[in-house]
Amino acid sequence: MSYNAWFECINLECREKYPLNKIIYKCQTCGSLLEVKHDIKALKRRSADSWKALFDKRYKSNKWPFGSGVWGKKEWVLPNINDNNIVSMYEGGTNLFWAERFGKMLGLNNLWVKLCGNTHSGSFKDLGMTVLVSQVKQMISEGVPIKAVACASTGDTSAALAVYCAAAGIQSIVLLPRGKISVAQLVQPISNGALVLSLDTDFDGCMSLVKEITKDENIYLANSMNSLRVEGQKTVGIEIIQQFDWDCPDVFIIPGGNLGNVAALGKGLLMMQELGLLNKKPRIVVAQAEKANPLYRAYLRGFDKLEPIKAEKTLASAIQIGNPVSYEKAVRVLKEFDGIVVDTTEQELADAAALGDKTGMFNCPHTGVALAGLIKLLKAGKIDKSENIVVISTAHGLKFADFKVKYHEGTLDFPCTYRNKPIELPPTLEAVKDALNSALKERRINDV
Repeated sequence: MSYNAWFECINLECREKYPLNKIIYKCQTCGSLLEVKHDIKALKRRSADSWKALFDKRYKSNKWPFGSGVWGKKEWVLPNINDNNIVSMYEGGTNLFWAERFGKMLGLNNLWVKLCGNTHSGSFKDLGMTVLVSQVKQMISEGVPIKAVACASTGDTSAALAVYCAAAGIQSIVLLPRGKISVAQLVQPISNGALVLSLDTDFDGCMSLVKEITKDENIYLANSMNSLRVEGQKTVGIEIIQQFDWDCPDVFIIPGGNLGNVAALGKGLLMMQELGLLNKKPRIVVAQAEKANPLYRAYLRGFDKLEPIKAEKTLASAIQIGNPVSYEKAVRVLKEFDGIVVDTTEQELADAAALGDKTGMFNCPHTGVALAGLIKLLKAGKIDKSENIVVISTAHGLKFADFKVKYHEGTLDFPCTYRNKPIELPPTLEAVKDALNSALKERRINDV
């Protein structure tokens, strides 16, 4: 069966179309963002049950490239790409963790955490980067003279771009804000052979510069304003529902910075709805750090307009963004899915991450933002405790080990409620026994 996809302007009054192998990031007619559109009529020729059976058959299989959580849904992503040009690390397929103990602390029986950080570069950005780099490889094979792929990043995007470009044999270029990302996030693109430019600015400054350098068509833009990224990232919601045996949860909670992730989540769910695979419409919650919350401020004003802000330094460095590129797409999704936006303080996000860790997680600070947002909305009565809730964890905690060390050392700018400080002792049996007796007695008291 033949399927097709193309770029299309998101402006409802324009809707200009462009082929996917054209180097373009905004509409040439009206300047709006683009999105990848699919021939839904053709896709509908296969029934919903048949799509489910096909996706289940491929899921985590060894048949190239369909074992990937993204490419197992190839017809819904890039249907016409040559399989030989797909650059995949078998991304996706990450575990949906039942957060039983953490949920019970909050009075919930059905709290789940989608661990998107359990992937090759350690974040959900792999889902989008496999699609973008694969399309670049396809374009190069067709004679398009792309010499490198570039992005501005607060860390995770640069890691994903570098690793997929390394696998494809394509040069990557990353622009990073100096001193504003973790050591682990910096070393990833360096290790994978990227040309790393560390700039004395913030993410928004890096983004302005990468837009300029990618006006040269030899350098392809990899940031989320390039809607190819969204096509991969949209599979996260589809996969979650697949993991629930095609039963949709009631609430999704996702941290938001540049807002490509929430735009992608909504796009996947809407596609499922069009093709008859969505049995109900969930609510979508976006959680932001209080120090970088332009979407939350717009939400309080009824989404009248985006007012860019100067994002302040936050522990949630990957979402320290004051002028989100995908604002319009995100607002459309939130309006479609009865959306809520919430923001959290630095102590709230750090404590929520640490409390989750005490129940078996290992949270990045951005997941801490989402968990803290959940706690606030439960207290406010905006989420019912009987609902089936999924928090999307965007990155692995090991990428932010310095954040966790500072928390448990108590060296952050606020009290660390769940700090777990090592006990320093002389190397004697008596000292060890005394410490154990004291600690275990205290734990028994706390358990009571």
